[in-house]
Amino acid sequence: MRNTGADLTQGRIFPSVFSLAVPIMLTSILQLLFNAADLVVVGNYCGPDSVAAVGATTSLTTLITNLFIGLSVGSSVAVAHAYGAHDDKTMHKTVHTAIFTSIVAGVVLAIVGVALCETFLEWMGTPADIIPKSSIYMKIHFAGIIFNMLYNYSAAILRSVGDTRSPLVYLTVAGIINVILNIFFVTKLDMDVAGVSLATTISQAVSATLVLIALMRRTDACRLYIKEIKFHKEEFKKIMSVGIPAGIQGSMFSISNVVIQSSINSFGKVFMSGSAAASSIEGFVYVILNSFMQASISFTGQNYGARKFTRLKKGFRACLTGVLLVGIPVCVLVFLFREPLLSIYINEGSAAEIKEAIVAGSTRMTFICLPYFLCGMMDVTTGAVRGLGASFVTMIISIIGVVGIRVGWIVTVFARYHTPEMLFITYIITWVITFIAQFIAFQTVYKKKKAELGSVD
Repeated sequence: MRNTGADLTQGRIFPSVFSLAVPIMLTSILQLLFNAADLVVVGNYCGPDSVAAVGATTSLTTLITNLFIGLSVGSSVAVAHAYGAHDDKTMHKTVHTAIFTSIVAGVVLAIVGVALCETFLEWMGTPADIIPKSSIYMKIHFAGIIFNMLYNYSAAILRSVGDTRSPLVYLTVAGIINVILNIFFVTKLDMDVAGVSLATTISQAVSATLVLIALMRRTDACRLYIKEIKFHKEEFKKIMSVGIPAGIQGSMFSISNVVIQSSINSFGKVFMSGSAAASSIEGFVYVILNSFMQASISFTGQNYGARKFTRLKKGFRACLTGVLLVGIPVCVLVFLFREPLLSIYINEGSAAEIKEAIVAGSTRMTFICLPYFLCGMMDVTTGAVRGLGASFVTMIISIIGVVGIRVGWIVTVFARYHTPEMLFITYIITWVITFIAQFIAFQTVYKKKKAELGSVD
């Protein structure tokens, strides 16, 4: 198999950033379609209770998996550094250590998720009549979580060497399978939320298999040999040095979202349904912007490994520019068409319930979707700092700037002014504060690393 990828230490910067970001963008959209297809199918065939049941699991499953998915960021950075430095031996060991880590993570998550999902749902204040369906959805999801882990770690390796197109192809295949199985399990077998969860698990197994085969067919140091999947201490330590802070940071974000979801639950099932639909739509905007963060990690990582610091900084600026050029029009467009988009998800129940749910979703999108480009700027800056190997710094900033402020806001301001507007505005506040802090961190770490290692450009 001819290797696909890109040497990001050479060539024109802006086209390189977009050639990385666009396939990641499309791949992430396909991943989101897994969950969106779940909501659309249950919304059209199962009713608002099933929509609320699926939506109630989103923030919780994200919280539990983010710590382990964060380790894939460590794998990506470690491989990118070795690739940029042309260190084939280290890259080989890192790839096999990363896959070993993904398997262990999948097993641990399956055990924890299946055993404790009902307890977690109760802690979140999920309505009692929603818990049985939410629990079924989560148990099937976690039983097959190893496929999600394998795909994400393998795709992170491919992205780190500039191959963002292969994961797109594999997820296209998996996405088609997911939609077909969704409809079949729900409309023909009447499996409700169990059907959509099973369909997602099967499709993730397909994507994981395809991306592993791609790694096994490479001819460079990134090639995967099944018999050589094992633990390498030094490579594991490097993965952990970036991955653990990234995972903790993602989990802290999710903790704040769990707290927010618990606050959303206090407004009732109909509001939960509208918020879940809005959240799914916003997810598409998020991954469009987040693709520039993924590009920022790979671009920064490779150029850091090659010690091309001037080029590294220009790439960071190109990623920020991409967020603004793409993000602002997308945010505005989705906001303008928010009601028709929400209607795709919400069309079951009484006329009054549908109207109330759409109003709830519109309120959420006003405060989160429209200014989402601010989140994109924050993420790109975070990605650049991670690419420099300083993941711990971004973790501390995010815990203070996002989790601390959001939770503090909810227990103070929101507790006194119990309205959706007062709940959702905390997103805007935390995005702005955290972006400023992460930008200062990037400038500081960049100067320090450049002084320590020297620059060849």
